[in-house]
Order: sequence, then structure tokens, then C-alpha cells
Amino acid sequence: MTTFKSMLPTVRKKIVIKLGGSTLEGLNKAFFSNFKNLQQEGYDIIITHGGGPAINRELEKQNVSSSVLNGIRVTSEKAINIVQSTLIGKVNPALVSELNEAGILAVGLNGFDGQLLQSEFLEQETYGFVGKVTRVNTELINTLCNNHIVPVIACVGAFANGQALNINGDTVASEVALAIEAESLLLVTDVTGIRIEGEYQEEATPSLIDQWIDDGYIYGGMIPKVKGAIQVLEAGVPSVQIVDDQLTGTVIVPSFSEKMARL
Repeated sequence: MTTFKSMLPTVRKKIVIKLGGSTLEGLNKAFFSNFKNLQQEGYDIIITHGGGPAINRELEKQNVSSSVLNGIRVTSEKAINIVQSTLIGKVNPALVSELNEAGILAVGLNGFDGQLLQSEFLEQETYGFVGKVTRVNTELINTLCNNHIVPVIACVGAFANGQALNINGDTVASEVALAIEAESLLLVTDVTGIRIEGEYQEEATPSLIDQWIDDGYIYGGMIPKVKGAIQVLEAGVPSVQIVDDQLTGTVIVPSFSEKMARL
């Protein structure tokens, strides 16, 4: 006889995977294999992505200048049109096609689809057509996940008047992860996590990372990555991972004292 308990639906945990532009252009079979393994282990997976290299090539081709301020691409009116057309028209469908060819059912999305990423200007006088997320349509994401479809979200937000806004890739990933109460956020980079004195670390805490930065073990482009990861962790995502395209790397978790502070 079937018990009532066994009839209860199993709640699947969610993982957000953020793919950077450089990583996007070099995905291999190991990535798709590990992706499928996570699905088979019972995880729903949501992908967010940028497309920096592709955008840079298109900006150069059209002689549109661009600069970066505080880790954010300053985006003019001409540039936002290029960002929008490149991410939505080229990068997103190419990634969706790769996933589908690998046997992973996926659908491409951006901020305009079902009001997925409602946004407003971050600071127009400083950054131009750059946005910040004000609301994530979690119902749309959950509907797709419930039907075993992977949402693939381009980092283009939708302003109330229909204006597209360029949004930092890590920002979109963290906002989506928080909104859907993801179990973990994976930041896919071109390195296998955090390396200290030549050895990659399987696990780290914010306090350890701060110490490694002070000691000079973490430097250059890795600093904004780990600081962004810590911000996501402090915002409420249980764990953040900095991984390579095989989805292996360093798991960043709260220290014991930080865990107690959350209780």
C-alpha cells in the first residue's frame, strides 16, 4: 500500500550557473557531461550569461567606443543597441543550440521575455544605459524548470518604457539565484577556482579569502571575482562556487561564526 508520505512531490534544488563571455566560446564535452550529471542528481539548472568578447568585436567593427568603470561597462545609446543585438541575437541562440545538440533541452530568454528581468537605470549620468534588477519573474523560471527545460538568460534587462539595459553578468546571476532561492551559484571562469601557493583550494570562507588577499595570494582579476562571490554569499545564497568549464573548483561557504550569525 502506498503511503501518503511517498506521494508527496520531491522538491528539486536549483543551481544557477553563470557563464562568462570568454568561457562561452570554449565549452567542451566535459561541461555538458557534468551538466547532465547535476540534472540526474535532481538539480534544476538555470544559466545566465554575458558575452564580453563578442560585444567587444561588434563594437570595434562599428567603431563604437566603450570603457569600463568600477567593473561595469559604460554603455552609450549606440552601445546598448549593439549589446542587445549581440547578446539576444547571436550569443544566446548559439549557446541554446549547443545545449540542445548535447541533449539538454533549453530555451533562450532575456529581460523582456515575460517581464523576466524588470530593471531600472543604475546611474544614467555615470554609466549610461546600464541597469539594475528590480524584480525577477520567478514564476516563469519555475514553470520552465518544472517542465525540465533549462532557462538560458542573457544579461539584458527591461526598463518600464521598453528600453533595454545592459546589466553586469555577475549581478544578474546573483539576483536570479537569490530570487529563486538557489542552493548554489556557480561562477564559471577560465581557472579551476582559487589557487594558493600553486594549489587549488576545494573550500574557502570569506575570512580566509580576505586573509589571502592581504597576503597577496589572491590578486589581479581574481579579486573582483571572489569579492563578488562573497557579496552573493552574504546576501543569502548558501554557497558560491568559482569553477572551470568542468564545473569543478572552489566552494565558498560561510565560516562557522558567520553561519551562527544568520540563525
